[in-house]
Amino acid sequence: MTARLIRIDWPDTGIPDLPPPLTLDELRRRLAAVRGAMAARGLAALAVYGDREHFANIQWLTGFDPRFEETLLVVRPDGALLLAGNECLPYTGISPLVQAGDIAVAHCASFSLISQPRKSARLGDLLRDAVPAGGRVGAAGWKYFEAGEVDDPATTLDLPSFLADPLRRIAGEVVNATDLFMHPGYGLRATVDASEIARLEFANHMAAAALRRMVFAFHDGMTDFAAFEAAGIGGLPLGCHATFATGGRAAQGLSGPTGERLRRGSPISFNVCHWGANICRAGWLAEGPADLPEGAQDYLEAFAFPYMAALSDWCSMMRPGVKGGEVWRRMMERLPQDRFGVELNPGHLIGMDEWLSSPVSEGSDLPLRSGMAMQCDIIPGHPVYGSTRMEDGYVIADAALQADLAASYPAVAARCASRARFMRDRIGLDVPETLLPLADSCGIIAPWLFDPSLVIALR
Repeated sequence: MTARLIRIDWPDTGIPDLPPPLTLDELRRRLAAVRGAMAARGLAALAVYGDREHFANIQWLTGFDPRFEETLLVVRPDGALLLAGNECLPYTGISPLVQAGDIAVAHCASFSLISQPRKSARLGDLLRDAVPAGGRVGAAGWKYFEAGEVDDPATTLDLPSFLADPLRRIAGEVVNATDLFMHPGYGLRATVDASEIARLEFANHMAAAALRRMVFAFHDGMTDFAAFEAAGIGGLPLGCHATFATGGRAAQGLSGPTGERLRRGSPISFNVCHWGANICRAGWLAEGPADLPEGAQDYLEAFAFPYMAALSDWCSMMRPGVKGGEVWRRMMERLPQDRFGVELNPGHLIGMDEWLSSPVSEGSDLPLRSGMAMQCDIIPGHPVYGSTRMEDGYVIADAALQADLAASYPAVAARCASRARFMRDRIGLDVPETLLPLADSCGIIAPWLFDPSLVIALR
């Protein structure tokens, strides 16, 4: 397999329709699945925590996400209670389960910001009413722990102590149950259905369209603020802080716009991330190798072309049944550590949170499954060559899931099929029938970002 540069128009499959809203029936099925998982573990109650950064589990379960404040949902076999602070209390009505009365709501002013009125029942009293005394209670935040990193993973909680302490006083035992939602092998959020694919595709389109507008506005001397303004981000919630790292901040990949100017011959990385989508690219502010520093002018042959070939292999392995450890091993073989420096998992699950978990890790025997929403997130880095990136969202889908998608959302299925054909026929990537690309940017690596119509293709 050889790589070359071709000049093309970036694909445009059109603007998706608005995605379907979360329905009461969907959320009732999710709540029933949670209660089933609780029963299997002998949990008398499950306390699901959320805050602005760590909202995805509670949003998946209720359709409500906390803003400014913390929140806690206590699920029992016979009911559920959502605790909300001053400002979130009226916003809880966004949840169809709250609207229908399936979840009760109580005001807990302790979740509100400092100095705001504290005119509510005390947190401890609310918890004593909601949590069965002496029972086995699960706590789900945003992280569970592996053996070796803490003394007792089962009882190490990812909750603030002002919640963990009273829960432990009330319950007979409190255990970390975050894996019920987030484990890549069996977590309830680890796979998606046709409706979720439609929502993810809309988010990926919005992020990819914004990144495309940004890239094609790049010019020498513009500020990173002006570049990000050109993206025209459309208003969907951001899944992480915007990143834009170049110039003096090129090595600080998580840096956002600070006023740096785009300068010819500088490396760059940047992203647009909405809930359910993170479109990221990296390369050089250049029109060709002559613009690069001495020592980096073989960037294409030494770095970007081999990376593109490795991503073709990654795509080819996105099939149900392939073990996550096999994907990890293949990527490490194709992208040697001494040259590419890939430190994180080569691919992970994405949801409303940018990183849910990953079946792809060294030695993982977890199989990829139909319905897994995979972020192609393979991050190389080199002190001379900088980086490159083709970070977009995909869904692994067997024939049954694809048939469901085509029946329920035919336009979504058609756009995914069009993108897969583009990746195979124009770019030369080994895209299996089981891989659904969610964004028009899928397959695009433009190494010279002052001439983004030049992209890498394989043959």
